[in-house]
Amino acid sequence: MKILKIIASLLLLMGICAAIYVSYLFASADTEGYTFKEYSPPLSTQIYDKNGRLIANIFEQHRFYAPYDELPARLIEALIAIEDTAFFEHNGVNVDAIFRAVLKIIKSGGQTMEGASTLTQQFIKNTELTPERSLERKIREALLAYKMETQLSKEQILERYLNFIFFGHGYYGVKTAAQGYFHKNLNELSLKEIAILVGMPKAPSSYDPTKHLDLSIARANNVLVRMYSLGWISKDEYEQAMEEVPVVYDDTLTQNAAPYVVDEVIKQLGPQYADLKTGGYKITLNIDLDVQNMAREALKFGYDEIVKRDKDANLSTLNGAMVVVNHQNGNVLALVGGVDYEKSHYNRATQSARQPGSSFKPFIYQIAVNLGYSPASEVADISRIFEGGAGNNEDWKPKNYGGGLGGLVTLKQALTNSRNLATINLALDIGLDVVHSKLVNMGFSNIPADLSIVLGSFGISPLKFAKFYTMFGNYGSIREPILIREIRDKEGKIVAEFDSKEERVSDEAQSFLVLDMMKNVVEKGTGRNARVADIEVAGKTGTSNKSVDAWFVGLTPELEAVIWYGNDDNKPMRWFEGGARTAAPVFREFLSKYLEKFPDTKRKFSIPSGVRSGTYKGEREYYTPKSPLPQQRIYGGEVLF
Repeated sequence: MKILKIIASLLLLMGICAAIYVSYLFASADTEGYTFKEYSPPLSTQIYDKNGRLIANIFEQHRFYAPYDELPARLIEALIAIEDTAFFEHNGVNVDAIFRAVLKIIKSGGQTMEGASTLTQQFIKNTELTPERSLERKIREALLAYKMETQLSKEQILERYLNFIFFGHGYYGVKTAAQGYFHKNLNELSLKEIAILVGMPKAPSSYDPTKHLDLSIARANNVLVRMYSLGWISKDEYEQAMEEVPVVYDDTLTQNAAPYVVDEVIKQLGPQYADLKTGGYKITLNIDLDVQNMAREALKFGYDEIVKRDKDANLSTLNGAMVVVNHQNGNVLALVGGVDYEKSHYNRATQSARQPGSSFKPFIYQIAVNLGYSPASEVADISRIFEGGAGNNEDWKPKNYGGGLGGLVTLKQALTNSRNLATINLALDIGLDVVHSKLVNMGFSNIPADLSIVLGSFGISPLKFAKFYTMFGNYGSIREPILIREIRDKEGKIVAEFDSKEERVSDEAQSFLVLDMMKNVVEKGTGRNARVADIEVAGKTGTSNKSVDAWFVGLTPELEAVIWYGNDDNKPMRWFEGGARTAAPVFREFLSKYLEKFPDTKRKFSIPSGVRSGTYKGEREYYTPKSPLPQQRIYGGEVLF
């Protein structure tokens, strides 16, 4: 009897000590600084094309936020049934469970941690506290849970919990998981799908249905059993849900349909938007995913053709790029920075600086036309030797591609057949200083002030080159290519809009004369491989020295496409690769697919006011009052509008 009294006294003493210790922990637990009023978890930003189709998600934690009124009642019931049945009755802490846990911790000497946390405690544990497993942390968790329930409603707590919790597969928040696993909005979920979701937070990796569907289904069935035992679902609902095996999707988190585009968006916006990947923005681009895919496939087509022709091509360095722009408004419809993003993330459409070769010539001809030359003006296609022009005291002896001399040729003939010597002589007639200053006025920078500029011997990216080429399709006005249309914040408010800046550098009629010469390039000259039936196409080929770069820039009445191929290490391709053979067919491939998708596209270029037409030396030629035909020998002249 005496021993029992001693044991009872010891137990009482232990209980008093435990109570004093717990009271001390409650009293010393710091809850200052926790207001719980603001809750701003990182949210995924979504990028859309011009038609509202998702291009990609970008994020630090992949999360879409669902306010409480978006959470289905069945979802709330299922969560409470399996995690915290007394949620709407307690004040944040299940006192019986807490003291039961404390006693077990004390008895085990701190070696055992007891669970039984409420939903509020679970949220506190994951958002406000360290992962330390100690009695002091457990006490602080309880105190903070109680404090939270005094400041927030049950609905607010549930909203925060379901938007914060991790659901496996990289999905944070129930809305993200519903869209990711089932491709459904929350209000479209079946009871079984709801049960799968609410059963996951206990062990997200183990219950990930894309990896362990059997375990996920078993866990969901436990949720259904619990709901049925509580009388929260009917027998029919229970049996039907138990039989269901939902379709589960195993998507990538980013769902990135245009990685080169997304990289460029991040590059452009990153400096201004530090929270770009956490702010939940909705970014709409001018990209059209259909056009983007056409461009990507066309670029791959051209790449494959090069490989077929050259079995020794270095596949680790051979690559290409393509940009498609609406020259009327500057919208970038497609941007492909390489043949295979998985092999190389380097964006050649925006980051590379390659020599455009003869594709630069139209700008020289535009300068000439603006100074009064006409397409029928003649220039000497004869050889020249420039002493010391090649550097190292060596003479420069430029040649025409393919050799030969044409004597006196018209500007139209010279551009049509891409005559290097005629273009050099034209630039000399104008004056190199004049040519250089006019190019600078157009906006070109870092260009050499010597004759090499005539043959495009400077570096420029396809996207920047596309900017300058808009002056032809846009009849004298250069449009800044615009990739991003608008940005909305997480509330849906527009925070930024982007418009193309326009600068007029030539009269409409004068630019049309060069555009028409470029039409002849495609109809009869080096760009014949770009021809497509039933639509007018203008363009220019370009091949840099030793076939290091191959270009084609093609224009229709609605859009332009800049296409480039070469080796990343600047080593030459095979001698027979060039703008005409390598790049021009890619434009034809692209435009053919484009017309299938958009059959109502404009087919003919408009003729601006002030352009006239007349017969000169047996050929029908366009001219303007500023650029008359030589000696005005015009027959049957008329003004075209």
